[in-house]
Amino acid sequence: MPPSNMTQTDQDQPPAADAPARGGPVVRLIVGLLCGIGLAMALNQVMNLGAFGFRPISTGYYYWIAAAFFPIAFLMLPARAADRYRLPWYDIVLSVLSLAVGVWLALNAEEIITRGWDLQAPALPTLVAAVLVVLSLEGLRRAGGLSLFLICLFFATYPLYAGSMPGVFFGFQFTPEELVRAHALGSESIIGIPMRVVTELLIGFLLFGVALTQFGGGAFFMNLATALMGRYRGGPAKVAILSSGFFGSLSGSVISNVISTGAMTIPTMKRCGYPARYAGAIEACASTGGALMPPVMGVVAFIMANFLNVSYAEVMLAAAAPAVLFYAALLFQADAYAARAGLATLPKEEVPSVWRILLGGWSFLASFVVLIWLIVAERMEGLAPFVATALVVAVGAATTLLKEGPVAMLRQLGGLFFAGGRNIAQLVVLLAGIGLIIGALSITGVGTAFSRELLQYAGQSIVLLLLLGALTSFILGMGMTASACYIFLAIILGPPLEEAGLNPMASHLFILYWGMLSFITPPVALAAVAAAGIAGSSPVATGVVAVRFGLVLFFLPFLFVLNPALILHGTVAEVVLACGTALASVWLFSAGVERWLYGVGRISWPLAVLALAASVTLLIPEHNTDLIGAALVAVLYGAAFLLRRRPASA
Repeated sequence: MPPSNMTQTDQDQPPAADAPARGGPVVRLIVGLLCGIGLAMALNQVMNLGAFGFRPISTGYYYWIAAAFFPIAFLMLPARAADRYRLPWYDIVLSVLSLAVGVWLALNAEEIITRGWDLQAPALPTLVAAVLVVLSLEGLRRAGGLSLFLICLFFATYPLYAGSMPGVFFGFQFTPEELVRAHALGSESIIGIPMRVVTELLIGFLLFGVALTQFGGGAFFMNLATALMGRYRGGPAKVAILSSGFFGSLSGSVISNVISTGAMTIPTMKRCGYPARYAGAIEACASTGGALMPPVMGVVAFIMANFLNVSYAEVMLAAAAPAVLFYAALLFQADAYAARAGLATLPKEEVPSVWRILLGGWSFLASFVVLIWLIVAERMEGLAPFVATALVVAVGAATTLLKEGPVAMLRQLGGLFFAGGRNIAQLVVLLAGIGLIIGALSITGVGTAFSRELLQYAGQSIVLLLLLGALTSFILGMGMTASACYIFLAIILGPPLEEAGLNPMASHLFILYWGMLSFITPPVALAAVAAAGIAGSSPVATGVVAVRFGLVLFFLPFLFVLNPALILHGTVAEVVLACGTALASVWLFSAGVERWLYGVGRISWPLAVLALAASVTLLIPEHNTDLIGAALVAVLYGAAFLLRRRPASA
């Protein structure tokens, strides 16, 4: 995929085991070896084995990971579309140079700290630092696209002229030499929070996602969704929603989710009577929600845990209820639309047996159970994905060995290291480049000043502050990846939201949700555009339908910010009441949007408006509004039955 098509993806679609590699088998072997070395170093750190002479989580470790995966990025990610299938000489040079720079920095990590080279350094360390900054920006451009590169370039160089900026944008100014040392040798930029998250936690989860794909996990979850929902009304759409939720919760990549699951679900929906734009919109919304669905949730959840200084399990549990509510809304709408349009289910011969699917994919379910148990019960976020991966690989490799022989098994394992190396390398260079944003805002002091100004502008109005935050998140989400958007706003917007008295976890989830909305909202709507390409529909029309289909996603962030019980922060009674009324609300919301009420059937526009009013009333976190909402529901059903009986009596 050319860099221009990678914008806003946190990780690209994993290549198949037999995908052609740039440079042929030799490069494929180099990528596998470098990935194996990087994984060994990561596992050594997670298990604290003490091998390779590494101390537990040190700056040297971060540089070693960069030395292992930066070369892979330049070997696998082309600088331009014309180089997609060829390996030019300059990519080889950049790969060797990044390896040399990473090794040099890793070997001198202790000296960098003890001598304070991030502040004042000799010529050679300064030169190496400058090279690393340039390599990070170029890797970011290849992994994240031109728009993200330009945004990061602006922030990376901002300290050079921060002293000349007016008002709140004024900050400490640096010389070019001071700036490259702060970025490359300091601990707040290239090897800051994003790099630490990927090296300490995410490598294992990325490998787990690739292992599932390599050994048939994607097909298993697709078949499981088909077996569970295929025989019911609106089955094809429900299969798309569930399968995208399953796959997206592991991959965390919206575009990859659309491409992988949409290639199967969108044609099936069209064949069963769904309009092309509607089929594309369903897949776009479901894939966007997958990046918000535990247990993995993509890159951002791990960065969020680091920002909030909490365990990943806490973020995962807090995100569970909002994600379930979003998918419930999608299922309700798909069902109501199918009922109103009289769409067919999948043919019986295309719906597999649930038990047969479960028996055939027990290892994938077992890996899920092991993953969640180790994260939630044992608090072993770092080790959990490696154990789950080992289970998937052991069962998958043994099955391949018995069915196809040792050659096929070795080819499959080689494909795992190749695909894993490519995925991890893309994320490493992406987050290293994004780290430049954090570094620039930190060393200039602009981030803190902007937060104070925003809080002062909003005054005492929580609603105004949330609206400003939502608008900022949405606009930035159009040009950044979800992780870049979240990191920037966590620095700028997170502190004022917390200072206003809002729940910190809810505030950061609010930022994440609004940053993700650009994937389904025109004019960008990358998920809708990707789905429209598969569906053969207009990207704009698909985006418009996706906004209507995913409209509940616009309201959910406000709800859990104003009512933290929706993120499981509260007493049992408060959580049950909040989740129950929210579920009833999204059900009524779906009825109003699709004009189909359960137990009644098709309803008129006035009744649809009444259903939406009842939905909004139930969402407001006050006890008296719950009573008003219940009364509106009673009026809704009473009026609906009365109007339905009147033509019959006439």
